[in-house]
Amino acid sequence: MRENDIRFFKHMLEERREQILKNIHGSSKELDDLHESHDVMDEGDFASVSTDNMINEEILAAQQKELTEIDEALAKIQHGTYGICEMCEEPIGMQRLKVKPFAKYCITCRQIAEKSPA
Repeated sequence: MRENDIRFFKHMLEERREQILKNIHGSSKELDDLHESHDVMDEGDFASVSTDNMINEEILAAQQKELTEIDEALAKIQHGTYGICEMCEEPIGMQRLKVKPFAKYCITCRQIAEKSPA
């Protein structure tokens, strides 16, 4: 992979990382505000707050997972292994990386990994 490509993906990953951190901070504050809220008047309000809380926690978990994957991709850039499939060790296609810059697998290996029991 060319140096320009590496810089492009590093910049993309760093921008996404910053956005996720802002989102996580905002979501955490929102969850704290919900927990501290004393405006819950009845069972309907409580159910609504509980549902919002569960949705926010799911979003937060997904963003934490993506943040971990981004950090792993940035570490690969540092070690010179970015863009290499973890399964077959072949280069991951540029189009795939443009869609998912923290991809661990090429398209073929991703399909194999998804079919394998976790």
